[in-house]
Amino acid sequence: MNPVSLRLLSQQLISPQFQDPAQVVSWFGAMQAQEYKVMRWAVAMRTQKPSPRAFEQAFNEGRIIRTHLQRTTWQLVAREDYAWMLALCRPRALAGLRGWMHTNGIDIPDAERLRIQELLIEAARGKRSVLKEEFDRALREQGVCLTDQRLSYHLRLAEYDGILCSGDLHPSKRTLALVSEKIGDLPPLAPEDALCLLARKYFRSHGPATLEDFAWWSGLAMGACRQGMAALGSELEAVRLEGRDYFCHREARTRGFRRGGILLIPAFDEYLIGYKSRHVVLDPGHAPKAHNQSGIFYHVVALDGEIVGNWRPSEPGCGVSVFQEGISLPEEALQREIRRFQTFRR
Repeated sequence: MNPVSLRLLSQQLISPQFQDPAQVVSWFGAMQAQEYKVMRWAVAMRTQKPSPRAFEQAFNEGRIIRTHLQRTTWQLVAREDYAWMLALCRPRALAGLRGWMHTNGIDIPDAERLRIQELLIEAARGKRSVLKEEFDRALREQGVCLTDQRLSYHLRLAEYDGILCSGDLHPSKRTLALVSEKIGDLPPLAPEDALCLLARKYFRSHGPATLEDFAWWSGLAMGACRQGMAALGSELEAVRLEGRDYFCHREARTRGFRRGGILLIPAFDEYLIGYKSRHVVLDPGHAPKAHNQSGIFYHVVALDGEIVGNWRPSEPGCGVSVFQEGISLPEEALQREIRRFQTFRR
């Protein structure tokens, strides 16, 4: 078994199966969306024909939602997965947020939270997208003056309470809208069913991966992750690699990998951030070139799935550089991938 080629196939980075960006997001369950601009490429590069218009349409229609869920960071989720995933992730995400607030010496009593949420709802009602500064202005008109940091925490609490989610796509800024208007009511899932579904989506899109990888990605307790994996039963197949158990979904594809392929992978992409240990595709000695100790991930170049260099979207020719010794990139494949990205970005 070649774990690198299997991951490329599972992650839809080669031989993608989908045309619709929302289908890609649904396949993953959740996709890291830290960088507002490059999250679009992270999704689109996994479709058969990358299209900025297709992503924007899916986002504006509410079929793709950007919100905070796992590890108190940004993710994209599909509309149909929003409600059950929020219910599943909210307790630990909220605990993490409360920890940040405590560290910064900020306490928001429930009475204040509820009052501000009433005003946020009024400010967003009937609007497809509202900028943070527009919320600030609406609050000030009601005699409520909050520091930028305190307002940020209120907006996050409103997300975790299922009140606000992403609004229409803006060229460079985050917008928000009411969940009731953007998404509507969705049927709930029992906690055990939600755990099972999350495990299925993870191993289907990230396999082969370990239990520890799943726990890192989901932000859930190890026991909950074990429960979700156990519920899958025979859907998961264990493979022993380097003394560790890796799990693949039984429907994982094994064909479609061809050598000589180059990928321009954006920062904070699932290909790296979706695993606790990244050594399968990244030489540990070069890890600082892909991410730092503070959790900041960089744009990386993959050759046959192995991370070998960096790239810079804003530079001519994408500023490709190689850090892996003894590696030269196939020029034809490189130029093809650069054109694919530049065509998408136009």
